[in-house]
Amino acid sequence: MARAKAKHQSYIAVPSQLIHSLSASAFHTLHLSPRKAPRQAGHRFPSLARSPKFLLVSLFFLLALFRTLRIGSELDRLLPLSPVPCSSSSSPEPVRSVLEATVEGGGGGVGVGAGAVEGEFWRQPDGMGYRPCLDFSEEYRVETEAARAGRRRKYLLVVVSGGLNQQRNQIVDAVVIARILGAALVVPVLQVNLIWGDDSEFSDIFDLEHFKRVLADDVKVVSSLPSTHIRTRPVAEKQTPLHVSPQWIKNRYLKRLNREGVLLLRGLDSRLSKDLPSDLQKLRCKVAFHALRFAAPIQELGNKLAMRMRSKGPYLALHLRLEKDVWVRTGCVPGLSSEDDEVVQRERKLRPKLLTARSNMTYHQRKLAGFCPLNALEVTRLIKALGAPKDARIYWAGGEPFGGPEALLPLITEFPHLYNKENISQLGELERFASKSSVLAAIDYIVCEQSDVFMPSHGGNMGHLMQGHRAYAGHRKFITPNKRQMLPYFVDASLPDSEFNRIIKDLHRGSLGQPEWRTDKDGKDVTAYPVPECMCNGTITSAAL
Repeated sequence: MARAKAKHQSYIAVPSQLIHSLSASAFHTLHLSPRKAPRQAGHRFPSLARSPKFLLVSLFFLLALFRTLRIGSELDRLLPLSPVPCSSSSSPEPVRSVLEATVEGGGGGVGVGAGAVEGEFWRQPDGMGYRPCLDFSEEYRVETEAARAGRRRKYLLVVVSGGLNQQRNQIVDAVVIARILGAALVVPVLQVNLIWGDDSEFSDIFDLEHFKRVLADDVKVVSSLPSTHIRTRPVAEKQTPLHVSPQWIKNRYLKRLNREGVLLLRGLDSRLSKDLPSDLQKLRCKVAFHALRFAAPIQELGNKLAMRMRSKGPYLALHLRLEKDVWVRTGCVPGLSSEDDEVVQRERKLRPKLLTARSNMTYHQRKLAGFCPLNALEVTRLIKALGAPKDARIYWAGGEPFGGPEALLPLITEFPHLYNKENISQLGELERFASKSSVLAAIDYIVCEQSDVFMPSHGGNMGHLMQGHRAYAGHRKFITPNKRQMLPYFVDASLPDSEFNRIIKDLHRGSLGQPEWRTDKDGKDVTAYPVPECMCNGTITSAAL
Protein backbone atom coordinates (compact mmCIF):
# COMPACT_ATOMS: atom_id res chain seq x y z
CA MET A 1 0.00 0.00 0.00
CA ALA A 2 2.90 2.33 0.84
CA ARG A 3 4.45 1.61 -2.54
CA ALA A 4 1.19 2.28 -4.37
CA LYS A 5 0.87 5.54 -2.58
CA ALA A 6 4.41 6.50 -3.49
CA LYS A 7 3.60 5.86 -7.15
CA HIS A 8 0.50 7.99 -6.91
CA GLN A 9 2.62 10.89 -5.64
CA SER A 10 5.50 10.33 -8.04
CA TYR A 11 4.85 13.65 -9.75
CA ILE A 12 6.75 15.23 -6.85
CA ALA A 13 10.07 13.99 -8.29
CA VAL A 14 10.59 16.04 -11.43
CA PRO A 15 14.21 15.63 -12.61
CA SER A 16 15.27 15.05 -16.35
CA GLN A 17 16.50 12.13 -18.42
CA LEU A 18 18.55 14.49 -20.46
CA ILE A 19 21.93 12.83 -20.12
CA HIS A 20 20.70 9.35 -20.89
CA SER A 21 18.65 10.42 -23.91
CA LEU A 22 21.39 12.64 -25.31
CA SER A 23 24.14 10.11 -24.85
CA ALA A 24 22.06 7.33 -26.37
CA SER A 25 20.89 9.44 -29.34
CA ALA A 26 24.39 10.74 -29.98
CA PHE A 27 25.75 7.20 -30.11
CA HIS A 28 22.85 6.08 -32.31
CA THR A 29 23.38 8.94 -34.76
CA LEU A 30 27.10 8.33 -34.91
CA HIS A 31 26.62 4.62 -35.46
CA LEU A 32 23.96 4.93 -38.18
CA SER A 33 25.31 7.91 -40.10
CA PRO A 34 25.25 7.15 -43.87
CA ARG A 35 28.61 6.33 -45.42
CA LYS A 36 29.81 9.12 -47.66
CA ALA A 37 31.32 8.50 -51.07
CA PRO A 38 35.10 8.41 -51.19
CA ARG A 39 36.69 11.77 -51.94
CA GLN A 40 38.75 12.28 -55.06
CA ALA A 41 42.48 12.25 -54.72
CA GLY A 42 42.65 15.94 -55.34
CA HIS A 43 40.54 16.82 -52.28
CA ARG A 44 42.08 18.20 -49.08
CA PHE A 45 40.78 15.54 -46.63
CA PRO A 46 43.89 13.32 -46.67
CA SER A 47 46.13 16.24 -45.86
CA LEU A 48 43.69 17.42 -43.18
CA ALA A 49 43.72 13.98 -41.58
CA ARG A 50 47.47 14.19 -41.35
CA SER A 51 47.21 17.55 -39.53
CA PRO A 52 48.21 17.29 -35.80
CA LYS A 53 45.55 19.85 -34.91
CA PHE A 54 42.82 17.76 -36.56
CA LEU A 55 43.99 14.60 -34.77
CA LEU A 56 43.99 16.39 -31.41
CA VAL A 57 40.43 17.73 -31.92
CA SER A 58 39.21 14.27 -32.98
CA LEU A 59 40.76 12.64 -29.92
CA PHE A 60 39.19 15.24 -27.62
CA PHE A 61 35.75 14.65 -29.22
CA LEU A 62 35.96 10.88 -28.76
CA LEU A 63 37.03 11.24 -25.09
CA ALA A 64 34.16 13.65 -24.42
CA LEU A 65 31.68 11.25 -26.05
CA PHE A 66 32.96 8.32 -23.97
CA ARG A 67 32.69 10.35 -20.75
CA THR A 68 29.11 11.40 -21.58
CA LEU A 69 28.07 7.79 -22.17
CA ARG A 70 29.74 6.70 -18.92
CA ILE A 71 28.00 9.39 -16.87
CA GLY A 72 24.60 8.52 -18.34
CA SER A 73 25.10 4.89 -17.45
CA GLU A 74 26.29 5.75 -13.90
CA LEU A 75 23.25 7.91 -13.24
CA ASP A 76 20.91 5.18 -14.48
CA ARG A 77 22.50 2.85 -11.95
CA LEU A 78 22.29 5.27 -9.02
CA LEU A 79 18.86 6.75 -9.70
CA PRO A 80 16.75 4.03 -11.29
CA LEU A 81 13.49 5.57 -10.09
CA SER A 82 14.14 9.10 -11.31
CA PRO A 83 12.31 9.26 -14.62
CA VAL A 84 14.25 12.30 -15.79
CA PRO A 85 17.66 12.57 -14.06
CA CYS A 86 19.40 15.95 -14.05
CA SER A 87 22.80 16.29 -15.65
CA SER A 88 26.00 15.77 -13.67
CA SER A 89 29.61 16.47 -14.45
CA SER A 90 31.10 13.48 -12.64
CA SER A 91 30.27 10.21 -10.99
CA PRO A 92 29.21 10.59 -7.34
CA GLU A 93 31.62 9.59 -4.63
CA PRO A 94 30.45 7.32 -1.77
CA VAL A 95 28.87 9.35 1.02
CA ARG A 96 29.64 8.75 4.69
CA SER A 97 27.82 10.20 7.64
CA VAL A 98 29.06 13.70 8.43
CA LEU A 99 29.38 12.69 12.07
CA GLU A 100 31.29 9.47 11.30
CA ALA A 101 33.74 11.47 9.16
CA THR A 102 34.26 13.88 12.04
CA VAL A 103 34.81 11.18 14.66
CA GLU A 104 37.13 9.10 12.50
CA GLY A 105 39.13 12.18 11.57
CA GLY A 106 39.70 13.15 15.19
CA GLY A 107 36.88 15.70 15.33
CA GLY A 108 36.27 19.03 13.73
CA GLY A 109 35.83 17.70 10.20
CA VAL A 110 33.85 19.91 7.87
CA GLY A 111 31.86 17.02 6.47
CA VAL A 112 30.86 15.96 3.00
CA GLY A 113 31.15 18.50 0.18
CA ALA A 114 32.09 21.48 2.38
CA GLY A 115 34.26 24.06 0.63
CA ALA A 116 33.41 22.65 -2.81
CA VAL A 117 29.91 24.06 -3.08
CA GLU A 118 29.41 27.53 -4.46
CA GLY A 119 26.61 29.97 -3.87
CA GLU A 120 25.53 31.91 -0.85
CA PHE A 121 22.71 29.56 0.11
CA TRP A 122 25.05 26.56 0.30
CA ARG A 123 27.79 28.44 2.16
CA GLN A 124 28.53 26.93 5.57
CA PRO A 125 28.70 29.02 8.77
CA ASP A 126 31.97 29.82 10.49
CA GLY A 127 32.50 27.05 13.05
CA MET A 128 35.18 29.15 14.80
CA GLY A 129 37.44 26.10 15.01
CA TYR A 130 35.21 24.21 17.46
CA ARG A 131 35.61 20.44 17.46
CA PRO A 132 34.48 17.52 19.66
CA CYS A 133 36.37 17.54 22.94
CA LEU A 134 35.35 14.87 25.46
CA ASP A 135 38.24 14.96 27.92
CA PHE A 136 36.80 13.62 31.18
CA SER A 137 38.27 14.79 34.48
CA GLU A 138 40.71 12.78 36.59
CA GLU A 139 38.01 12.36 39.22
CA TYR A 140 35.67 10.81 36.64
CA ARG A 141 38.34 8.33 35.53
CA VAL A 142 39.13 7.38 39.14
CA GLU A 143 35.43 6.67 39.73
CA THR A 144 35.43 4.46 36.63
CA GLU A 145 38.39 2.42 37.87
CA ALA A 146 36.82 2.05 41.32
CA ALA A 147 33.60 0.80 39.76
CA ARG A 148 35.52 -1.77 37.70
CA ALA A 149 37.32 -3.04 40.78
CA GLY A 150 34.11 -3.45 42.75
CA ARG A 151 31.43 -6.06 42.27
CA ARG A 152 28.47 -4.62 40.43
CA ARG A 153 25.26 -5.77 42.06
CA LYS A 154 23.01 -2.88 41.10
CA TYR A 155 20.98 -2.75 37.90
CA LEU A 156 18.89 -0.04 36.30
CA LEU A 157 15.91 -1.02 34.14
CA VAL A 158 14.30 1.71 32.02
CA VAL A 159 11.25 1.79 29.76
CA VAL A 160 11.35 4.58 27.17
CA SER A 161 8.32 5.85 25.28
CA GLY A 162 7.28 8.13 22.45
CA GLY A 163 8.67 8.46 18.94
CA LEU A 164 12.23 7.65 17.89
CA ASN A 165 13.87 10.94 18.85
CA GLN A 166 11.98 11.17 22.13
CA GLN A 167 13.22 7.67 22.96
CA ARG A 168 16.79 8.67 22.09
CA ASN A 169 16.66 11.55 24.56
CA GLN A 170 15.43 9.20 27.29
CA ILE A 171 18.16 6.65 26.54
CA VAL A 172 20.76 9.39 26.92
CA ASP A 173 19.37 10.30 30.34
CA ALA A 174 19.12 6.62 31.35
CA VAL A 175 22.87 6.17 30.80
CA VAL A 176 23.62 9.29 32.86
CA ILE A 177 21.35 8.15 35.71
CA ALA A 178 23.03 4.73 35.72
CA ARG A 179 26.39 6.48 36.04
CA ILE A 180 25.10 8.67 38.90
CA LEU A 181 23.87 5.59 40.78
CA GLY A 182 26.88 3.42 39.98
CA ALA A 183 24.57 0.83 38.44
CA ALA A 184 24.77 -1.36 35.35
CA LEU A 185 22.22 -0.46 32.69
CA VAL A 186 20.03 -3.20 31.28
CA VAL A 187 19.39 -2.56 27.57
CA PRO A 188 16.47 -0.09 27.52
CA VAL A 189 13.01 -1.42 26.69
CA LEU A 190 11.24 0.48 23.91
CA GLN A 191 7.58 0.76 24.83
CA VAL A 192 5.23 -0.34 22.05
CA ASN A 193 4.00 2.83 20.38
CA LEU A 194 0.19 2.77 20.41
CA ILE A 195 -0.11 5.63 17.91
CA TRP A 196 2.19 4.19 15.22
CA GLY A 197 1.97 0.51 16.23
CA ASP A 198 5.74 0.00 16.20
CA ASP A 199 6.98 -2.91 18.35
CA SER A 200 10.69 -2.53 17.50
CA GLU A 201 13.26 -3.50 20.11
CA PHE A 202 16.48 -1.64 20.91
CA SER A 203 18.62 -3.86 18.66
CA ASP A 204 16.17 -3.38 15.75
CA ILE A 205 16.95 0.33 15.74
CA PHE A 206 20.43 0.71 17.20
CA ASP A 207 23.74 -1.13 16.95
CA LEU A 208 23.69 -2.80 20.38
CA GLU A 209 27.27 -4.10 20.41
CA HIS A 210 28.58 -0.69 19.39
CA PHE A 211 26.50 0.90 22.18
CA LYS A 212 28.04 -1.42 24.77
CA ARG A 213 31.57 -1.00 23.46
CA VAL A 214 31.56 2.81 23.31
CA LEU A 215 30.20 3.11 26.86
CA ALA A 216 32.42 0.41 28.37
CA ASP A 217 34.48 2.99 30.29
CA ASP A 218 31.41 4.85 31.59
CA VAL A 219 28.53 2.48 32.30
CA LYS A 220 28.33 -1.27 32.02
CA VAL A 221 25.50 -2.23 29.65
CA VAL A 222 24.04 -5.73 29.93
CA SER A 223 21.49 -7.42 27.71
CA SER A 224 19.43 -8.79 30.62
CA LEU A 225 19.38 -9.18 34.37
CA PRO A 226 21.63 -11.92 35.74
CA SER A 227 19.98 -15.02 37.16
CA THR A 228 20.69 -13.81 40.70
CA HIS A 229 18.40 -10.81 40.15
CA ILE A 230 15.66 -12.18 37.93
CA ARG A 231 13.31 -12.85 40.86
CA THR A 232 14.15 -9.60 42.59
CA ARG A 233 11.23 -7.24 42.85
CA PRO A 234 12.53 -3.97 41.45
CA VAL A 235 12.04 -0.62 43.09
CA ALA A 236 9.59 1.01 40.66
CA GLU A 237 9.22 4.75 40.12
CA LYS A 238 6.41 5.62 37.73
CA GLN A 239 6.79 9.38 37.66
CA THR A 240 10.02 11.23 38.37
CA PRO A 241 9.62 15.03 38.76
CA LEU A 242 10.88 17.31 35.99
CA HIS A 243 14.50 18.53 35.83
CA VAL A 244 15.85 16.75 38.91
CA SER A 245 19.51 17.07 39.92
CA PRO A 246 22.08 14.26 40.37
CA GLN A 247 21.86 14.78 44.11
CA TRP A 248 18.08 14.33 44.02
CA ILE A 249 18.60 11.07 42.10
CA LYS A 250 21.01 9.78 44.75
CA ASN A 251 18.85 10.86 47.68
CA ARG A 252 15.75 9.31 46.17
CA TYR A 253 17.01 5.99 44.81
CA LEU A 254 20.46 5.03 46.04
CA LYS A 255 19.56 3.56 49.43
CA ARG A 256 16.69 1.47 48.03
CA LEU A 257 18.77 0.39 45.04
CA ASN A 258 21.60 -0.78 47.29
CA ARG A 259 19.08 -2.79 49.28
CA GLU A 260 16.98 -4.29 46.46
CA GLY A 261 19.57 -4.41 43.67
CA VAL A 262 17.21 -3.42 40.83
CA LEU A 263 15.57 -0.07 40.03
CA LEU A 264 12.87 0.33 37.35
CA LEU A 265 12.23 3.78 35.85
CA ARG A 266 9.57 4.83 33.36
CA GLY A 267 8.76 8.12 31.66
CA LEU A 268 12.21 9.73 31.72
CA ASP A 269 11.35 12.47 29.23
CA SER A 270 12.84 15.76 30.53
CA ARG A 271 13.15 14.33 34.05
CA LEU A 272 16.87 14.90 34.43
CA SER A 273 18.15 18.46 34.73
CA LYS A 274 19.76 20.03 31.64
CA ASP A 275 22.34 21.69 33.88
CA LEU A 276 24.69 18.94 35.05
CA PRO A 277 28.35 18.78 36.12
CA SER A 278 30.77 18.97 33.18
CA ASP A 279 31.64 15.25 33.12
CA LEU A 280 27.98 14.23 32.96
CA GLN A 281 27.36 16.72 30.14
CA LYS A 282 30.23 15.13 28.23
CA LEU A 283 28.70 11.73 28.89
CA ARG A 284 25.43 12.97 27.42
CA CYS A 285 27.25 13.96 24.22
CA LYS A 286 29.13 10.67 24.13
CA VAL A 287 25.86 8.74 24.24
CA ALA A 288 23.98 10.95 21.76
CA PHE A 289 26.72 11.47 19.17
CA HIS A 290 28.85 8.32 19.47
CA ALA A 291 27.11 5.42 21.21
CA LEU A 292 23.63 5.62 19.66
CA ARG A 293 24.50 4.49 16.15
CA PHE A 294 21.73 3.07 13.99
CA ALA A 295 21.73 -0.65 13.17
CA ALA A 296 23.64 -1.59 10.01
CA PRO A 297 20.62 -2.26 7.70
CA ILE A 298 19.13 1.14 8.59
CA GLN A 299 22.44 2.98 8.25
CA GLU A 300 23.18 1.35 4.89
CA LEU A 301 19.81 2.25 3.38
CA GLY A 302 19.97 5.79 4.77
CA ASN A 303 23.44 6.21 3.24
CA LYS A 304 22.16 4.95 -0.14
CA LEU A 305 19.33 7.48 -0.19
CA ALA A 306 21.68 10.27 0.85
CA MET A 307 24.05 9.31 -1.96
CA ARG A 308 21.20 9.45 -4.48
CA MET A 309 20.26 12.90 -3.26
CA ARG A 310 23.87 14.08 -3.45
CA SER A 311 24.65 12.49 -6.84
CA LYS A 312 23.80 15.75 -8.62
CA GLY A 313 25.22 18.22 -6.11
CA PRO A 314 24.29 19.73 -2.74
CA TYR A 315 20.84 19.29 -1.26
CA LEU A 316 18.57 20.86 1.34
CA ALA A 317 16.67 18.74 3.88
CA LEU A 318 13.42 19.91 5.44
CA HIS A 319 11.60 18.43 8.42
CA LEU A 320 7.98 19.32 7.68
CA ARG A 321 5.46 19.09 10.52
CA LEU A 322 2.24 19.11 8.49
CA GLU A 323 0.49 16.07 9.98
CA LYS A 324 -3.07 16.36 11.25
CA ASP A 325 -2.15 15.54 14.86
CA VAL A 326 0.50 18.29 14.86
CA TRP A 327 -2.06 20.92 13.88
CA VAL A 328 -4.45 19.60 16.53
CA ARG A 329 -1.84 19.49 19.33
CA THR A 330 -0.39 22.93 18.63
CA GLY A 331 -3.75 24.70 18.54
CA CYS A 332 -3.02 25.88 14.99
CA VAL A 333 -4.65 25.42 11.58
CA PRO A 334 -2.99 24.45 8.30
CA GLY A 335 -4.51 27.31 6.28
CA LEU A 336 -5.28 25.10 3.27
CA SER A 337 -9.00 25.89 3.18
CA SER A 338 -11.79 26.82 5.55
CA GLU A 339 -13.05 23.21 5.37
CA ASP A 340 -9.71 21.73 6.42
CA ASP A 341 -9.29 24.29 9.19
CA GLU A 342 -12.74 23.36 10.49
CA VAL A 343 -11.81 19.67 10.56
CA VAL A 344 -8.79 20.44 12.75
CA GLN A 345 -10.75 22.70 15.09
CA ARG A 346 -13.53 20.13 15.44
CA GLU A 347 -10.98 17.41 16.29
CA ARG A 348 -9.44 19.67 18.92
CA LYS A 349 -12.80 20.26 20.59
CA LEU A 350 -13.49 16.53 20.69
CA ARG A 351 -10.06 15.77 22.20
CA PRO A 352 -9.04 18.80 24.27
CA LYS A 353 -6.34 16.87 26.13
CA LEU A 354 -4.30 16.71 22.92
CA LEU A 355 -3.72 20.46 23.01
CA THR A 356 -0.16 21.15 24.18
CA ALA A 357 -0.08 24.85 23.34
CA ARG A 358 -1.36 27.58 25.64
CA SER A 359 -5.10 27.17 25.80
CA ASN A 360 -5.74 30.80 26.69
CA MET A 361 -4.40 32.03 23.33
CA THR A 362 -6.26 32.31 20.05
CA TYR A 363 -4.87 30.74 16.91
CA HIS A 364 -3.70 34.13 15.59
CA GLN A 365 -1.93 34.89 18.87
CA ARG A 366 -0.17 31.52 18.76
CA LYS A 367 0.81 32.12 15.15
CA LEU A 368 2.37 35.52 15.77
CA ALA A 369 4.09 34.24 18.90
CA GLY A 370 5.88 31.61 16.77
CA PHE A 371 4.13 28.60 18.32
CA CYS A 372 2.71 27.22 15.05
CA PRO A 373 4.46 25.07 12.43
CA LEU A 374 5.19 26.75 9.12
CA ASN A 375 2.95 25.49 6.33
CA ALA A 376 4.29 24.67 2.85
CA LEU A 377 3.68 28.17 1.49
CA GLU A 378 5.55 29.78 4.38
CA VAL A 379 8.44 27.33 4.07
CA THR A 380 8.61 28.10 0.35
CA ARG A 381 8.71 31.86 0.87
CA LEU A 382 11.32 31.54 3.61
CA ILE A 383 13.86 29.37 1.78
CA LYS A 384 13.31 31.36 -1.43
CA ALA A 385 14.03 34.60 0.44
CA LEU A 386 17.15 33.03 1.95
CA GLY A 387 18.47 32.37 -1.55
CA ALA A 388 17.61 28.74 -2.30
CA PRO A 389 17.95 28.33 -6.10
CA LYS A 390 14.91 27.14 -8.03
CA ASP A 391 16.77 24.01 -9.14
CA ALA A 392 17.73 23.13 -5.54
CA ARG A 393 17.31 19.47 -4.71
CA ILE A 394 15.19 19.15 -1.58
CA TYR A 395 14.57 16.12 0.64
CA TRP A 396 11.61 16.40 2.96
CA ALA A 397 11.13 14.26 6.06
CA GLY A 398 7.96 13.87 8.07
CA GLY A 399 4.60 12.13 8.17
CA GLU A 400 1.80 12.38 5.65
CA PRO A 401 0.71 16.03 5.33
CA PHE A 402 -2.88 16.79 6.30
CA GLY A 403 -4.62 17.57 3.02
CA GLY A 404 -2.54 15.10 1.02
CA PRO A 405 -0.29 16.12 -1.90
CA GLU A 406 -2.13 19.44 -2.28
CA ALA A 407 -0.62 20.57 1.02
CA LEU A 408 2.80 20.52 -0.68
CA LEU A 409 1.78 22.28 -3.91
CA PRO A 410 3.34 25.68 -3.07
CA LEU A 411 6.67 23.98 -2.40
CA ILE A 412 6.52 21.71 -5.46
CA THR A 413 5.58 24.59 -7.76
CA GLU A 414 8.53 26.73 -6.73
CA PHE A 415 11.02 23.89 -6.18
CA PRO A 416 10.16 20.99 -8.53
CA HIS A 417 13.08 18.78 -7.41
CA LEU A 418 11.33 17.71 -4.22
CA TYR A 419 11.83 14.17 -2.90
CA ASN A 420 11.17 11.98 0.11
CA LYS A 421 12.24 8.44 0.98
CA GLU A 422 9.32 6.91 -0.91
CA ASN A 423 10.17 8.36 -4.30
CA ILE A 424 13.97 8.00 -4.23
CA SER A 425 13.98 4.42 -2.92
CA GLN A 426 14.10 1.43 -5.24
CA LEU A 427 11.32 -1.12 -5.41
CA GLY A 428 11.38 -3.26 -2.26
CA GLU A 429 13.93 -1.23 -0.28
CA LEU A 430 11.35 0.13 2.18
CA GLU A 431 8.93 -2.80 2.18
CA ARG A 432 10.50 -4.67 5.10
CA PHE A 433 10.23 -1.51 7.23
CA ALA A 434 6.67 -0.61 6.17
CA SER A 435 5.17 -1.10 9.66
CA LYS A 436 8.23 0.21 11.53
CA SER A 437 7.70 3.93 12.04
CA SER A 438 10.83 4.25 14.16
CA VAL A 439 12.98 2.69 11.43
CA LEU A 440 11.47 4.99 8.80
CA ALA A 441 12.14 7.97 11.08
CA ALA A 442 15.75 6.79 11.47
CA ILE A 443 16.18 6.66 7.68
CA ASP A 444 14.84 10.22 7.45
CA TYR A 445 17.28 11.27 10.15
CA ILE A 446 20.30 9.85 8.30
CA VAL A 447 19.42 11.57 5.01
CA CYS A 448 18.78 14.87 6.82
CA GLU A 449 22.01 14.59 8.82
CA GLN A 450 24.06 14.27 5.62
CA SER A 451 22.43 17.22 3.85
CA ASP A 452 24.31 20.44 3.13
CA VAL A 453 21.55 22.56 4.68
CA PHE A 454 18.80 21.53 7.10
CA MET A 455 15.70 23.41 8.26
CA PRO A 456 12.80 22.29 10.47
CA SER A 457 9.38 23.85 9.99
CA HIS A 458 8.72 23.56 13.72
CA GLY A 459 10.64 22.78 16.91
CA GLY A 460 10.72 19.30 18.37
CA ASN A 461 12.94 16.41 19.36
CA MET A 462 14.26 15.73 15.85
CA GLY A 463 15.08 19.38 15.24
CA HIS A 464 16.96 19.69 18.54
CA LEU A 465 18.95 16.49 18.02
CA MET A 466 19.73 17.46 14.43
CA GLN A 467 20.90 20.87 15.59
CA GLY A 468 23.33 19.27 18.03
CA HIS A 469 24.47 16.62 15.56
CA ARG A 470 25.28 19.19 12.89
CA ALA A 471 27.06 21.42 15.39
CA TYR A 472 29.10 18.49 16.70
CA ALA A 473 30.04 17.52 13.12
CA GLY A 474 31.62 20.91 12.42
CA HIS A 475 28.67 23.34 12.58
CA ARG A 476 26.96 22.33 9.37
CA LYS A 477 24.35 24.82 8.20
CA PHE A 478 21.14 24.63 10.21
CA ILE A 479 18.44 27.24 9.58
CA THR A 480 16.31 28.09 12.61
CA PRO A 481 13.19 29.90 11.35
CA ASN A 482 12.78 33.16 13.25
CA LYS A 483 9.01 32.79 13.23
CA ARG A 484 8.15 35.39 15.83
CA GLN A 485 9.94 38.21 14.02
CA MET A 486 9.41 37.22 10.40
CA LEU A 487 5.68 36.37 10.27
CA PRO A 488 4.43 39.99 10.40
CA TYR A 489 6.29 40.58 7.13
CA PHE A 490 4.64 37.54 5.56
CA VAL A 491 1.22 39.21 5.81
CA ASP A 492 2.40 42.60 4.54
CA ALA A 493 1.21 42.50 0.92
CA SER A 494 2.63 45.98 0.18
CA LEU A 495 6.23 44.82 0.70
CA PRO A 496 8.18 44.37 -2.59
CA ASP A 497 9.87 40.99 -3.01
CA SER A 498 13.35 42.50 -2.95
CA GLU A 499 12.68 44.26 0.36
CA PHE A 500 11.01 41.17 1.82
CA ASN A 501 14.03 39.05 0.89
CA ARG A 502 16.44 41.57 2.42
CA ILE A 503 14.51 41.68 5.69
CA ILE A 504 14.26 37.88 5.93
CA LYS A 505 18.00 37.47 5.32
CA ASP A 506 18.79 40.08 7.98
CA LEU A 507 16.54 38.30 10.50
CA HIS A 508 18.37 35.02 9.96
CA ARG A 509 22.01 36.09 9.83
CA GLY A 510 22.55 34.72 13.33
CA SER A 511 20.34 31.65 12.89
CA LEU A 512 22.30 29.58 10.38
CA GLY A 513 24.04 27.08 12.68
CA GLN A 514 26.86 29.23 14.06
CA PRO A 515 28.38 28.14 17.40
CA GLU A 516 26.14 29.06 20.34
CA TRP A 517 27.12 28.62 23.98
CA ARG A 518 24.67 26.46 25.88
CA THR A 519 25.56 28.26 29.11
CA ASP A 520 24.06 31.44 27.63
CA LYS A 521 20.68 29.69 27.31
CA ASP A 522 18.87 28.65 30.49
CA GLY A 523 17.68 25.06 30.56
CA LYS A 524 18.98 24.16 27.09
CA ASP A 525 20.13 20.61 26.40
CA VAL A 526 23.80 19.98 25.67
CA THR A 527 22.77 17.55 22.91
CA ALA A 528 21.36 20.57 21.03
CA TYR A 529 24.06 23.06 22.13
CA PRO A 530 27.31 21.08 22.60
CA VAL A 531 29.48 24.20 23.05
CA PRO A 532 31.29 24.63 25.43
CA GLU A 533 31.00 21.37 27.44
CA CYS A 534 31.49 18.96 24.51
CA MET A 535 33.39 21.09 21.99
CA CYS A 536 36.48 23.25 22.25
CA ASN A 537 38.64 25.31 19.92
CA GLY A 538 42.22 26.54 19.88
CA THR A 539 45.00 24.03 20.47
CA ILE A 540 43.02 21.53 22.57
CA THR A 541 42.67 18.20 20.82
CA SER A 542 39.58 16.06 20.91
CA ALA A 543 39.47 12.90 22.95
CA ALA A 544 39.74 9.70 21.00
CA LEU A 545 36.79 7.36 21.44
